[in-house]
Amino acid sequence: MDTAEEGRIYKCLFTGSVSSLLTLPLDMLSAPAGGNGAENVAADQPANPPAENAVVGENPDAQDDQAEEEEEDNEEEDDAGVEDAADANNGAQDDMNWNALEWDRAAEELTWEREHVFWVVSLNTLFILVFAFCPYHIGHFSLVGLGFEEHVQASHFEGLITTIVGYILLAITLIVCHGLATLVKFHRSRRLLGVCYIVVKVSLLVVVEIGVFPLICGWWLDICSLEMFDATLKDRELSFQSAPGTTMFLHWLVGMVYVFYFASFILLLREVLRPGVLWFLRNLNDPDFNPVQEMIHLPIYRHLRRFILSVIVFGSIVLLMLWLPIRIIKSLLPNFLPYNVMLYSDAPVSELSLELLLLQVVLPALLEQGHTRQWLKGLVRAWTVTAGYLLDLHSYLLGDQEENENSANQQVNNNQHARNNNAIPVVGEGLHAAHQAILQQGGPVGFQPYRRPLNFPLRIFLLIVFMCITLLIASLICLTLPVFAGRWLMSFWTGTAKIHELYTAACGLYVCWLTIRAVTVLVAWMPQGRRVIFQKVKEWSLMIMKTLIVAVLLAGVVPLLLGLLFELVIVAPLRVPLDQTPLFYPWQDWALGVLHAKIIAAITLMGPQWWLKTVIEQVYANGIRNIDLHYIIRKLAAPVISVLLLSLCVPYVIASGIVPLLGVTAEMQNLVHRRIYPFLLMVVVLMGILSFQVRQFKRLYEHIKNDKYLVGQRLVNYERKSGKQGTSPPPPQSSQE
Repeated sequence: MDTAEEGRIYKCLFTGSVSSLLTLPLDMLSAPAGGNGAENVAADQPANPPAENAVVGENPDAQDDQAEEEEEDNEEEDDAGVEDAADANNGAQDDMNWNALEWDRAAEELTWEREHVFWVVSLNTLFILVFAFCPYHIGHFSLVGLGFEEHVQASHFEGLITTIVGYILLAITLIVCHGLATLVKFHRSRRLLGVCYIVVKVSLLVVVEIGVFPLICGWWLDICSLEMFDATLKDRELSFQSAPGTTMFLHWLVGMVYVFYFASFILLLREVLRPGVLWFLRNLNDPDFNPVQEMIHLPIYRHLRRFILSVIVFGSIVLLMLWLPIRIIKSLLPNFLPYNVMLYSDAPVSELSLELLLLQVVLPALLEQGHTRQWLKGLVRAWTVTAGYLLDLHSYLLGDQEENENSANQQVNNNQHARNNNAIPVVGEGLHAAHQAILQQGGPVGFQPYRRPLNFPLRIFLLIVFMCITLLIASLICLTLPVFAGRWLMSFWTGTAKIHELYTAACGLYVCWLTIRAVTVLVAWMPQGRRVIFQKVKEWSLMIMKTLIVAVLLAGVVPLLLGLLFELVIVAPLRVPLDQTPLFYPWQDWALGVLHAKIIAAITLMGPQWWLKTVIEQVYANGIRNIDLHYIIRKLAAPVISVLLLSLCVPYVIASGIVPLLGVTAEMQNLVHRRIYPFLLMVVVLMGILSFQVRQFKRLYEHIKNDKYLVGQRLVNYERKSGKQGTSPPPPQSSQE
């Protein structure tokens, strides 16, 4: 059943139209398989008589106009009538050749189709009635009775809120009925009500955890960051009233991203901390963790308590890492905030080029999971070790790993010695020991014992305070350092113009990432000695210089020439009239050229084998560490730049140097100057098509010739030509026919 029929059912149920309810079965059967020509004529005939039976008005001018229109309509109807009559005659002739068996089979198929349609319609109606109609109207009547209808209408999401309220009331009703059925010992009704309650309960919990909770987090993040963007709640209210759906979706998306990265950080903490430290948080990597089963078995008050605790924890972290740092920054650096998030048209640098820089350079480096995750994990481990030794909580945070490893090794040695002496295994060295060994080999168990120091609650409180201070300092650094660095670097490029803070932050993050990467590399080289470090620095400096040269050629010159050529061939002829002068923006041309270069490279790598594909594959195979500057310049950069320069210069020389010598008018010179680039493109494309067709015809000719005249093929050994020609040729080999 298609969407139109579902729409009719939905409209029928929610509008309360009796006529739509009565005509619904007929609407389902308005389009059987085509119909005959005679039936079509009979169905079309009632639409025409009103033109013949039109009532004559009292206005003579109107009557004349109507008469003229009727004459034109009658001419068209006469032509259509001839065609319809011919169709009717053909239909009548077909009716004379009918077959009773075919009509019986068609009647059986039509009956089965009708039964199938009615079955699908009934199922769809039942589904909408149970899961949409009943909850919506239960919630609607309840809200009207409580006097909350106006507040719900003001939320711009009346249908969704009303349906959720209906589901909540339906769940409460099912709980009450389930309790009554338990009291009166109606076991079947009790089980049925229990299943219905589980379905409603799981649905509501999914909506709360996936929909409501991220939405709350997104709005709380927005509210706590208003001062960072110099915004107010009134601005958010106006944006919500102008586009409620978009606003809610964006806040839900921001909250979902926040929840996702928080969960990812918790998973990283579990890799560092002792198993059992984060006992109050669910382990998403636990193979025994089943969220649906947990929703079914745990009571509502447990889910409600967990939801309130999650809101408190997530909200407190937002206050600690966003609202409080913003207040501190505004007090210490009053000119630093707010962040600039407005776009200015007078900026000398195109936003497109900055977006390209962000998408093609910055984000691939920042989203590299290997180094960034290892750095973060190393920082967490260093902080944990420091806090553990300062507060004497090393056993609680990390566990006694060295002691456990030593005892495990000693136990293994003892067991091996006992086996060698053919001794009887001691108590406890049975299935339980094997199970523990398997668990320890597969990974850490769910809980490990630890040593509990004196004044343990006070030490845990100090640990939490130390953690909050660390998170606050980390947030201050993340909110200030990248933006400071990005603004300083962008000032050399854009001057005093204001740039969107996304680009400055991304540029600063990239510089910080490069700095940290260089420091980690130097730290890894330190144990190898000064001579090795100097050698490595020399190699990397040479590699960086080669990479910069290649980047200037392939990421600077080639995209600029390609973008300028695209501007002259495609954009300028389509957008700029002949009586106006086109303006060229190098940054925009370079940005478009980078995109075109990536597209051309991708198409080349997917296409057939030719010299450009071979060169690009070889450059990719060498990589940055084995970069061959001479090969890239000679095989890739020089040919491509030469072709692009010829494509730009030859038409310009023809239009500006040769055409004026022919003595043509200024208008003709302008026309040639503006249209020579697309004309030459068309010529090149036509030559390419003709060359392709010629090659295809040659292949076809060779194929036809071989099929018609080829008798066999002979395999002959290849021999180099020698100075002696007197030797007789080798005897012919056997031919394959």
